[in-house]
Amino acid sequence: MRLAALLLSCLMLAGCGAGKDNPDREAARAAKRLDRQASKAKFARAGSWGSYSGQIDTRWEDDGLTMVLLNELRYTDPYGEVWIAPAGSRVNGASIPRAFWTMIGGPFEGKYRNASVLHDVAYEHHTRPWQDVDRMFYNAMRCSGVGAFTAKTMYYTLVRHGRHWKYPKAQTVAPDPHQAPPDDEIQQWIKTNDPSLEQIEERAKSEGR
Repeated sequence: MRLAALLLSCLMLAGCGAGKDNPDREAARAAKRLDRQASKAKFARAGSWGSYSGQIDTRWEDDGLTMVLLNELRYTDPYGEVWIAPAGSRVNGASIPRAFWTMIGGPFEGKYRNASVLHDVAYEHHTRPWQDVDRMFYNAMRCSGVGAFTAKTMYYTLVRHGRHWKYPKAQTVAPDPHQAPPDDEIQQWIKTNDPSLEQIEERAKSEGR
């Protein structure tokens, strides 16, 4: 009789314990569902690559390297952030390591031009983290019609060798003195695996500066 009563008490306690855990488990499941929904919404918004407003009109300086913007260029990225290159901005492509110009030609040629101008201005002002600026450059390239392979190769280049700074103090970090265009292994990895930007960042950082 005593044994039966003891077993019954244990079962009742176990039932109470399970009931106590259920709200926690339900809350965890609900949080995961919200995270999945947020990720899906974010991905859907990113599908358009954003949009530009304004045309690039420039004047070359006497040094033959620097351009002055004569009108404003705006880019709204896939997440609604607005990036502005104001009229009067001076750009020279310095935010793109020169060792990689052979990959794309000059930074103000062809489909890269708008993205390069915005990237130059953002690198000069240091008002946002460099990680956000480099991602903007990738999205702006895609918005301008640059293919995924080339845009991701350039993104790897910037994460690996870019002239970064410590936000918000804006202390410029010295670029890698041993810059070299991405080797065949990196380009083959990007072409074969079509990695996400997060995977590109992880690989670039693991290879050190």
